[in-house]
Amino acid sequence: MIRLFALASGSRGNSFALESPDGVLLLDAGLSARETVKRAERVGLDLAKVVGIALTHEHGDHASGAVRLAARLGVPIVATEGTLRALKVWDGEQPVMVLRGSSVTELAGFSLGCCRLLHDAAEPAAVVVEARDVRVGIAYDFGRPTVGLRYLLRELDGIVLESNYDEVMLRTSEYPASVQHRIAGSGGHMSNRATAELLGELLHPDLSLVVLAHLSQQCNTPEVARATVGSFLEERGYRGQLAVAVQDEPIGPLTIRPGALKCTQVELGLT
Repeated sequence: MIRLFALASGSRGNSFALESPDGVLLLDAGLSARETVKRAERVGLDLAKVVGIALTHEHGDHASGAVRLAARLGVPIVATEGTLRALKVWDGEQPVMVLRGSSVTELAGFSLGCCRLLHDAAEPAAVVVEARDVRVGIAYDFGRPTVGLRYLLRELDGIVLESNYDEVMLRTSEYPASVQHRIAGSGGHMSNRATAELLGELLHPDLSLVVLAHLSQQCNTPEVARATVGSFLEERGYRGQLAVAVQDEPIGPLTIRPGALKCTQVELGLT
């Protein structure tokens, strides 16, 4: 049994965690070390079991707490070479492990694969983690799904996927046209509708958990994202859990089991 925790997700900090019988793997560390500890305690996540911190890219809302937290916990930072160099830990004392799209990285019972994303960072990546026959993917901060991303995210048991903005709310927002264009561009972010369509391509009988992440606080709401994506998935027969990760409150644990929808469908509130 694998459990997923969403400690935070949004423009002010992103952090998730996967817990297996072999340990805990943090996925991004965009909160301060102190705030990470506080939120982990609130959802019953034991940070003493952390074996590593995997990062999607170096931007502050994904990695600002990574170096200090990794040193505090005595664990490696796992990321692409470009991300490690951007964080200035490539040649430092901090232990690191490199994610490469051409191979699998093994860490204490977790197997990590990745692919490059379209985003304005050094070497941003989507990551898929396998543990105890459960495959979980995390992908955000991208505007268009590539062929490589679609291939990486196939046959997952759980997925954390960006659902950043509502198209109408973006068009009617106070953002200038140039900013709206950047957000909606290929290197920007995914709309609720685009996320729903991508999930429609990725649906299969064993996908039991979908977590919507990285919601815009100006151009989206958890209710709008859930309604847009949820209705689309329901029409296509999805019977698993649908959760929405938010900025200020952690959620979890969300249980993921391998096999044909062994998870119980529940309506998840904030803890």
